[in-house]
Amino acid sequence: MDEERLQILGLTTLEKRRLSGDIIETYKILTGKEDINYGHLFTLEFSDYDLRGHQLKLYKHHNRLNVRKFFFIKRVISAWNSLPLFIVDASSVNSFKRKLDDFWKDIGN
Repeated sequence: MDEERLQILGLTTLEKRRLSGDIIETYKILTGKEDINYGHLFTLEFSDYDLRGHQLKLYKHHNRLNVRKFFFIKRVISAWNSLPLFIVDASSVNSFKRKLDDFWKDIGN
């Protein structure tokens, strides 16, 4: 029922809006548009076989405890790594937002 209302009004769920905000903030941090050293938050994943994805893939650290399970850094990594190259290579924040929205509309999320 609630999803029907959101669809009629052309709105997205709160969960999706939060994820979108997290991904946009990650883009700004990784591309230097925020005055934050991304090395303090994220570790880029380096591999010898770059067959898929983009060059800004993040390494997902695994912890024994669930203490950090819902931290920003942990929440965003899987979603960020799943983005295609044409979105991550956006030249500006507005371009990134537009491409991300179009991508999510196309895949039906």
